[in-house]
Amino acid sequence: MLSIKTFEFNMLPVNTYVVWDESKEAVVIDCGCYYEAEKQAFKQFVADNGLKIVRLLDTHLHFDHVFGNPFMWQEFGIKAEAHKADLPWLEHMSERIQAFGIRECELPVPLKGYLDEGDIVRFGHHEFTVLHVPGHSWGSLCFYCREEGVLFTGDVLFRFSIGRTDIGGGGEDLLLEGIREKILSLPDDTGIYPGHGPISTLSEEKRYNIYLRQ
Repeated sequence: MLSIKTFEFNMLPVNTYVVWDESKEAVVIDCGCYYEAEKQAFKQFVADNGLKIVRLLDTHLHFDHVFGNPFMWQEFGIKAEAHKADLPWLEHMSERIQAFGIRECELPVPLKGYLDEGDIVRFGHHEFTVLHVPGHSWGSLCFYCREEGVLFTGDVLFRFSIGRTDIGGGGEDLLLEGIREKILSLPDDTGIYPGHGPISTLSEEKRYNIYLRQ
């Protein structure tokens, strides 16, 4: 059985997920910790629960989702995996954050490797299937655990909304096409764990998300 801990970090509020099972092997999704207190709280949680972090996954490489990647490398010796199409966001991170008035940020850490549609991420006794759903960013990924019925959607799908599509990721039509083809076909009771905001279920999204009723 999977256990999921959600951290909401505060520089630009983003959900960071720690996911593990009885093996104590853990995957971290979108480590967004920026402030020292957040890093220490994260580190303490991992220690208190006896977890061994074996993978760091980025749903995409917008800076709010990767602020904690240098910390993960320095503290746990883990580098992130993401889609290759989002590399320009990592390579030009310094100038992008300045546009948001953020003046200080650790240099990004190179990726460990790339993930794409259909790849399998294994940890402990579980696995994620990788879904590539561009539109918010060209490299946006979702991670689906069929056995436990949970989907980590990053900024692809939020509770009753979708990710913004005006920042060079392919656009709304592409995003909605990917959601309809790859997400709406999943079981209705699938839990939706987004990159920002509260969790949801696929049945709720089909019923209340106005973008999916167009």
